[in-house]
Amino acid sequence: MPAPITTLRATIAAALADASYSTFAFPPSTMIANSVIVAPADPYLTPSNNSHAGISPLANFKIIVTIPMFDNEGNLQGIETTFCTVFNKLAASSIVFNVTAVSAPSVLTVASGDLLTVDLQISVLTSWS
Repeated sequence: MPAPITTLRATIAAALADASYSTFAFPPSTMIANSVIVAPADPYLTPSNNSHAGISPLANFKIIVTIPMFDNEGNLQGIETTFCTVFNKLAASSIVFNVTAVSAPSVLTVASGDLLTVDLQISVLTSWS
């Protein structure tokens, strides 16, 4: 039975937890460096069949990886290392997922400073509970 949509974000965040970064099951009010954030993607849910509630939908998430801005080489090495850690943690979990896309690194300016970010788009089979 697929994981219920009501607990799926927390399940994914728990699977991604690591001592090298902070993990959030929701977008925090302030983005911080060295964090991994599980956020709904657009579309959030993709129903398989609108007339049968027993058919599981796909839940789509953005896993946002943030690191501090340094020089170009340091940024890219840091984001690649964190990205690989996140992917390997997903792969080692019991979550059945599909990575649908990975964005190019981009700079995000927030109250805490400039961050380098990458988004992993994943889809997970879930249930209507």
